[in-house]
Amino acid sequence: MKIIHVVGARPNFMKIAPLLQSLQAYPHITNYLVHTGQHYDDNMSAIFFRELNLPMPDLNLDVGSGSHAQQTAQIMLRFEPVLTSQRPDLVVVVGDVNSTLASSLVAAKLHVPVAHIEAGLRSFDRSMPEEINRIVTDVLSTLLFTPSRSASRNLLAEGIPEEKIHFVGNLMVDNLLNAVPPAKARKAWERFSLQPGHYAVLTLHRASNVDEPEKLLGLMKAIREIAKLLPVVFPIHPRTASRLQAAGDLHILTASAGLILTEPLGYLDFLSLLSQAKLVLTDSGGIQAETTVLGVPCLTMRQNTEWPETLETGANRLVSPDPDQLMAEVTRILVHPFEQKPRPEGWDGLAAQRVAKVLSDWSPR
Repeated sequence: MKIIHVVGARPNFMKIAPLLQSLQAYPHITNYLVHTGQHYDDNMSAIFFRELNLPMPDLNLDVGSGSHAQQTAQIMLRFEPVLTSQRPDLVVVVGDVNSTLASSLVAAKLHVPVAHIEAGLRSFDRSMPEEINRIVTDVLSTLLFTPSRSASRNLLAEGIPEEKIHFVGNLMVDNLLNAVPPAKARKAWERFSLQPGHYAVLTLHRASNVDEPEKLLGLMKAIREIAKLLPVVFPIHPRTASRLQAAGDLHILTASAGLILTEPLGYLDFLSLLSQAKLVLTDSGGIQAETTVLGVPCLTMRQNTEWPETLETGANRLVSPDPDQLMAEVTRILVHPFEQKPRPEGWDGLAAQRVAKVLSDWSPR
C-alpha cells in the first residue's frame, strides 16, 4: 500500500512525526511525504524536520503565502499532478489548515481515499477559516481519526457513518511526551534572563484578534499591563507582526517594560518556554492541548474552543479578549492557580500506534 502524507504548516509537523515513525513497523506500507510549503520560513517549517527527526519531504510544493483562496488554489494546482503521477492508495491529511482542505479536495475528485487525522474537532464558529476546513475535510474523508470522544460524537451528529470513525487519541501528545525532556534541557528561559515559574508566554494570530486594529491595540494595552505583574515572552507570528506594524504599535511594544518580543521559536525552544511558564495566554488551538499535558494554566483569548476536554480538566479557561476581563482573569490566576484533573482519555503517547494499526489493516476497495 502506498500512502501520501500531506503537511503544510507548523501544527501539522508534530502530529505526522510520530505517525511516520510508527508506520515503520509495517513494511508493506510505502510512505511518501509532501510538504505544501504553506509555512516556509526556517522557524515555522525547516527547523521542525530537524528537531522532530522527520524525514525530509519527498516533494515540496513551495506554495508560499497568500489569501486563503490563493493558497488553497495553488496547493490544488500543484498537488493534482502529484496524485496522478504517484497513484497512491490513500492520502493522509492532518489538522485544519489550508493544505488539509486543498489536498483533500484534489484527492476526492480523483477518487483517492482520504484519511483525516484530528477529525471531528468543532468550535461551532464558522467565522473561523479552520472550522470550514475541518467540516469539508471530514465530509470528504474515508477514515476519520478523532483525538477525543467529543470529536467522535460531533461526527456522528453530522451523519458520518460510525464505521468510518476511529477514536485514537491525540497524536500531538505522542510527540510532546517524547520532546519534553530535550526541550527542558535547553533551558530556553535563560536566553531571556527568566526564572522557571516566574513568567508568562503569549501567542496571538487569530484573525478575530489581530485583524481589527482597535481590538488588537486594546489587547496589546492589556498585555503591557500584565507584563508589569510578571514578564511576558511574546514570539510574534509573522502575520501578527505585520498587523502590529500597520497599527503603529510595534515600536511601543518593543519598549514596554516586562514584555519580551522575539521571532517565532523552534519547536523545542518554544516547548521549553511553555513547560516552565506560570501562565500561557493564547488564541491557538494546539497550545491549549499542549499546556493541558504540561500542567501549565492557560487562558484562551477566544469565545469558543475546539478542545472542550482542556476546559473539563481545568487546565484551560476561555476568556474574552476584552482587555478588562483579560486583566482580571490573569490577576485571579496569579492568586488562585487552576486545580487540574488527569489528562484526557487517549492522550497517552500511543495514539500514533493506534492510527498505524488501523492503516495497516485497511485495504482499498
